[in-house]
Formats: sequence, C-alpha cells, structure tokens
Amino acid sequence: MVNGALQNRVALITGASRGIGAAIAKHFAKEGAHVILVARTVGGLEEVDDEIKKHGGSATLIPCDLNEFDRVDNMGPSLYERFGQLDIFVGNAAILGSMTPLVQYDSKTWHNVFNTNIHANWHLMRVVEPLLKLSDSGRAIFVSSAAAKKPKAYWGAYAITKSALETMAKVWASELENTSVRVNVLNPGPTRTAMRGTAFPGENPNTLKSADEVAGAFIELASPNCKSNGEIIDLI
Repeated sequence: MVNGALQNRVALITGASRGIGAAIAKHFAKEGAHVILVARTVGGLEEVDDEIKKHGGSATLIPCDLNEFDRVDNMGPSLYERFGQLDIFVGNAAILGSMTPLVQYDSKTWHNVFNTNIHANWHLMRVVEPLLKLSDSGRAIFVSSAAAKKPKAYWGAYAITKSALETMAKVWASELENTSVRVNVLNPGPTRTAMRGTAFPGENPNTLKSADEVAGAFIELASPNCKSNGEIIDLI
C-alpha cells in the first residue's frame, strides 16, 4: 500500500542491496517514491526490487561499484534522460575497513575505505547537484555514525571518513543555502546490520534497533516539507 508522503518523488539510494539502504528504499517506495537502487550486489538489488514490487512500488536498479569513479561520473546524463530531475539523494554506502591500530592498517584497505566513504560521495555530489536543483525541493541525506564524534582506538579509517563526511555535507549545505536543495546528515545509532555485527561480534543483535525501525526517520528529511539544512541528526 502506498501512503504518499513521497508521492511521485524520484530518490537515488546507495548501498541499497541490504541493511539500512535496503530498508530506506522499501520505506520510500511505500511512500510513493520511485527509487533508484545503487549497489555492487546484483542479487541483493533484485531481492529488494522484488519486495518493493510486492507492495506496489517501483524501482530502477543500477549495479555499480562506487569506487569506479568514471562510472559514477557518467550516471548524470542517463539519470537526466530517464527522469529529468532527482528529488532525493541518500548517500548510505560505506565500508568498515579494519579494526586495527592506525599504523598497522593495510594500505589497500585504507584507501578503499576513503574511496567508498568519502571520494565516492564527492563524485556523487557532483552528479546529483544539478539534478536536485531541477527539483522544487531537492533533498540530500548522508548516513553517518557516532564514530565521527567519538573516535575510539582501532576505529581508524571508518571514524576518520565519517567525520570527514559530516564536514563535507555541512560545507555542501552551506553552498546550497540559497537554493531549494537541503542537505542533512543522519546518524541512525546502533542498528542490527552486518557491519555492526563485524564491529561488535560479541554483541546480542536482538538488543539493537532493526534497519526498518531507523528507516522511517529518513522520510521526514526526504520530504518537501523539510526545512533543516546542514543539520546532523542523531537517533538514540
């Protein structure tokens, strides 16, 4: 059943094949948005697509490794030709990297975390900004973490990139202040995801919020009625 809070909006969501990204996609679709799902895993994207269609929603699938920056850069013309504009962008895709001392970090892993968590989002910003400006109320939402504000030992590249992501989002929000686009960051807090399980292997996942429980918070920030800009919202 479509509820309609995002009726006829077009939303691009990265990391949409599982976890929080998949949950956001399903919630947006139930609210009437056409969702563009971006992720590396084709099978995961197809499973999310099946769920969306089951409830009367619609989706477009873009299998893509966001570290392939040329492919990301070339998304813009295709999106414009197909949709004419973009109303919502959710930068959710991220990787944890290694839980290890900074000086012991593997160089390849270090650069991969920065490429996925920061550089890919910068490339995506360049792609989506012109499309969001064509919307009457473009909305961009980045997904962050408590690690950005409370960095701890062994959280290395993940904590550093999430802190950088928040700063990048606030700079972008400031640059777009006089447009109809609004940019915000949401930290969902401890959530039952595969990444959380890797970071805290001894934790009981049943004590955590599910991805579905946090996905609803994104709807308000994606709404044309959202007035916030440059905010970092923490879900407790």
